[in-house]
This record gives sequence, structure tokens and C-alpha cells, in this order.
Amino acid sequence: MRLTAQADYAVVMLSAAARHCGVSGRLNATLIAEETGLPLPTVQKLVSRLSAAGLIESARGTGGGFRLARPPATISLADIVEAIEGPIALTACVEAGAHDCAVEGNCRVKPHMSHVNGAVRGALAGVTLATLSAGVPA
Repeated sequence: MRLTAQADYAVVMLSAAARHCGVSGRLNATLIAEETGLPLPTVQKLVSRLSAAGLIESARGTGGGFRLARPPATISLADIVEAIEGPIALTACVEAGAHDCAVEGNCRVKPHMSHVNGAVRGALAGVTLATLSAGVPA
């Protein structure tokens, strides 16, 4: 299992934003791109997606920019991943709706996959931006 580059970049970007939380008003994409080394077009695209997901608030024009919509301690890694990737689903059988699995009818693993999926999501939900934006753990 691996995060896409977009989800990874969103985590990096929001961690940087969390370090600025309470220090400055709104941030701009150029500042975050310079601070993180992410390409400016990528940061701009992520601002749009993270704003649509309600993780950041953004405003255009003079005095515009963006800021976290909630305190860093209330935004989890799961929130960020789901904002970019959609619901966390390790296999198709944990997703709602139709499934495209050749062995679904007699699969003995399927009853356990919701538990496994919940454990992974729970682990991601247990890590907050406050933790990610803090100094390197000892």
C-alpha cells in the first residue's frame, strides 16, 4: 500500500501550514511551495482540493490566501488522505456498492477485511497535523 504523490504532497503542504498556524493570518501558495519544495502548480491544485474537502479555507484577491479550517490537532492523516484519494478502502469488498471480484461469492477473507480496513484507517486517524508539524521525534 502506498500513498499517491498527491496525497503525500497534501500531507507535506498541510504540515507546513500547521507550523504557521497562529503565527500568521493567511498563507499563500508561493510561500508554501518555497518552504516545502513542492511545485507551485501542485500546491495551487491541492489548495483547491483541500478547500473543497473543508480542510482549509481559501480566499482570492488582495489579502487572500489560505489557512487551516480547524486546529492542527483536529485534522488527521486519514482526513487528508481521504480528501485527496476518497474513502480509505484496501480492497474492493470494503467499498460500498457493486464489487468487481471474481471470488466474492465464496471468499473466506472478505468477512475480515472490514476489520483490517478499519485498523488501517484508525492508525491514520490517530496521527494529527499537530504531531506531523512538531519537531522530529527522538
